[in-house]
Amino acid sequence: MMGKEMKIAYYIARKDLKAYYLKPPLISWGIMLPIVFILAFYLRNPEGISEVGPGLVGMTMLFSTTSMAAIVISFEKRIDALERLLMAPIHLRTILIGKGLGAAAFGFAMGLIALLLIVFVFGLHVSHPFSLLVSLVLSSFAFAFLGILISVGVREIFEAMTLSNFFRFPMIFLCGVFSPIVTMPLALQIIGFCLPLTYSVDALRQSLLSHGGVIHRWLDILILAGFCLMLFEIALIIFRKRTQESS
Repeated sequence: MMGKEMKIAYYIARKDLKAYYLKPPLISWGIMLPIVFILAFYLRNPEGISEVGPGLVGMTMLFSTTSMAAIVISFEKRIDALERLLMAPIHLRTILIGKGLGAAAFGFAMGLIALLLIVFVFGLHVSHPFSLLVSLVLSSFAFAFLGILISVGVREIFEAMTLSNFFRFPMIFLCGVFSPIVTMPLALQIIGFCLPLTYSVDALRQSLLSHGGVIHRWLDILILAGFCLMLFEIALIIFRKRTQESS
């Protein structure tokens, strides 16, 4: 039964990738996003690119994954494509897994582009390849489910994007992207440790640089897995409630 549900989720993700993510405008936008992020900081401080590199990879995944997850679901709700999917004999959980899988695949690809640029162009060394891979995968899913959580509560695309920015922009400054989170005031540290990007950046930094971590990278990864489960379950509860209200 589990294998059948995962197969259905795979086909939902494949449909989303073909219908939305693999369009030339989105591919070009996805490629340009990490390039712009990295070049902007490299031109400002060439020597410091290695320190902010892990944060830029995490930030690239955050923006690309949440943007696409929020847009796709909001768009499908507007054209009633999601409603037609809901009429099929498929569990809501399976639908959300499929939607998250498609968004996570796109975010993972964009993060990988940013990572390759930093490693091969700017000479950053990968210290722990396996934990780096796991960090990229779990970060992509955590951000995908965050985007889904944002989108299930709204109908219009502009509402989803506005709400996404409400979460994303504070994360840039509170999650250690540019400066270590431990250097911030205590109140901001508490907020930062409640956000998934903090653990993504911390795990990526230790996997790439092998120093500068706040907690052990595998504890970061464990917490990221917890965020994936938590965000998914909250999104599922809201999604189920919205579905019952509209039926």
